Amino acid sequence: MSRVAKAIVTIPAGVDVSINAESIKVKGKGGDLSLALNRLVAIGNNDGKLSFAPANDSREADALAGTFRQLVNNMVKGVTEGFEKKLTLIGVGYKAAAQGSKLNLAVGFSHPVNFEMPAGITVATPTPTEIVIKGADRQVVGQLAAEIRAVRPPEPYKGKGIRYANEKVVIKETKKK
Repeated sequence: MSRVAKAIVTIPAGVDVSINAESIKVKGKGGDLSLALNRLVAIGNNDGKLSFAPANDSREADALAGTFRQLVNNMVKGVTEGFEKKLTLIGVGYKAAAQGSKLNLAVGFSHPVNFEMPAGITVATPTPTEIVIKGADRQVVGQLAAEIRAVRPPEPYKGKGIRYANEKVVIKETKKK
């Protein structure tokens, strides 16, 4: 059995987990999330502790048990604490502005780039060169951060562009005559 699947997910106070035949729903102060179940994974709920086990001895069921355990753990953590990604803009004149559920980027193009935030995701710009994306769904927060970064990824010669806050960009040496 998967090592990840052996770990038990404890449900904190204030979080409601409901399991039915097709899905598992997690509801808390950060929102409510749902995940479609797979027939290869057996889920047990014992007094606020969720356990995951493969339904049969196949390799796929073993892998899915660990995957589902981690997905449900991320859902529980998302509705209690939430997830966030920080991006920084490096470059002269590069700036970001959050206006409600929209993010406006000026990153060296002849036009501004606008992003509409999906439901449940908040975006903030503490300074014009920082973007903070917060939400309960880890996958959506990470995907949105990757899409924003893809507008102008860091280039290897000067390092200009949009990068994650903890990302290290290796600067290449220029050609010499």
